[in-house]
Amino acid sequence: MSLVPAWIPVTIAAALFQVWRTALQARLRGTLSPGGAGFVRYLYALPVDYALLGVTLVVLGTGVPSFGSDFAVLCLAGGIAQIFGTNLLIMAFAHRNFVVGTAYAKTEAAQLVIVSVVLFGAHIPAIAVIGIMLAVAGVLALSFAGQSMAPRALLRASVQPAALCGLGSGFAFAITAIALRNATLVLAPATPVLLKALLALAVANTLQTLAQGGFMAIRSPAELRRTLLVWRRAAPIGVLSACGSGCWFIGFALTNVALVRGFGQIEILFTLAVGHFYLKERTKRGEITGLVMVGLGVVLIAAAGIG
Repeated sequence: MSLVPAWIPVTIAAALFQVWRTALQARLRGTLSPGGAGFVRYLYALPVDYALLGVTLVVLGTGVPSFGSDFAVLCLAGGIAQIFGTNLLIMAFAHRNFVVGTAYAKTEAAQLVIVSVVLFGAHIPAIAVIGIMLAVAGVLALSFAGQSMAPRALLRASVQPAALCGLGSGFAFAITAIALRNATLVLAPATPVLLKALLALAVANTLQTLAQGGFMAIRSPAELRRTLLVWRRAAPIGVLSACGSGCWFIGFALTNVALVRGFGQIEILFTLAVGHFYLKERTKRGEITGLVMVGLGVVLIAAAGIG
């Protein structure tokens, strides 16, 4: 019997950390601008990133692997794309219909399939592609539960500012995943996967913190100061972000990013479970179809990875 590939439990952990982090980050909407709320994710994750990298180096009994400019450029590209993705997602929250924005941001997995196959010639098993598309459709069905799903209504919703921000966010996160996956691939093949992932995480987070922090220091120094003043509320976001990103990066280093992000749609099931069991929210009848679609899609993706 085949063992469960390591990327599956790693992706489950990443999704759990992301649900928790997003919930805390959303609380900063009224205190910080979208850029500031996004920046705290990187700033306060940085010490944890280096702590994780340091512990890994000690446990493995090795030094930092050598890397060239191609690794640094890919980390920078992934980091900048993540900044845009995070800011666009928070901007989607700011619009009145933020559910629409977050739903369209979840099309990242479908966009990843298109970009990976068309631009990079990646081979993705047909069953996984079906699973990814099914999971994305399920997320959309959940988000639009109780609303009209007619083509005209969906088209109208798709041109709302929240939806456009969400689609842009999904595309930016797709670019992030591809760039950081390729960053781990340019390191020496003998480098342990865990070390590849955490080194890419530390370098990417350092570069994006410097880039966005420098931009804010020039354009909005008052906002930069506010990100320091809210450290008590922001520090847990940084810890969760570091742990979640570390798991995502490990998943990217282990297998195709489309599989990881597609399976990561399980995040929506965790979100609804928290609402149902912890917040005692009732599941609407229209949401059952979406739940089944996401669940079946995740199963198909896992089956493709195990097979």
